Amino acid sequence: QVQLVESGGGLVQAGDSLRLSCAASGRTFSRYAMGWFRQAPGKEREFVAVIRWTAPGTYYAESVKGRFTISRDNAKNTVYLQMNSLKPEDTAVYYCAARSRGGGSYYPRGEYEYDYWGQGTQVTVSS
Repeated sequence: QVQLVESGGGLVQAGDSLRLSCAASGRTFSRYAMGWFRQAPGKEREFVAVIRWTAPGTYYAESVKGRFTISRDNAKNTVYLQMNSLKPEDTAVYYCAARSRGGGSYYPRGEYEYDYWGQGTQVTVSS
């Protein structure tokens, strides 16, 4: 059993920062990439950012580029999402996901490309 547990969400004001964490636990599994997605009320879940686990590189949605930074700590089996200059439109439930299968897109951005998901953490940005 693989578990992904997100933490770090909360209520902040526009312009503030938050750092989300996603810790992986359970049985050992190979990791190709880790990603962050979000789902705002009444909207579909959307891609936010992805990081390759053992190869270099990150990729961001245009809406967060320059404000959000994804990083990883392989030793801690943890991926982070540093969110700066938050806007009300960033309000959503944020999910982390892990892709264990190799191959495919170098930067997987579709939900179907991921094998494991966390339960989500709420981020609310007030204006």
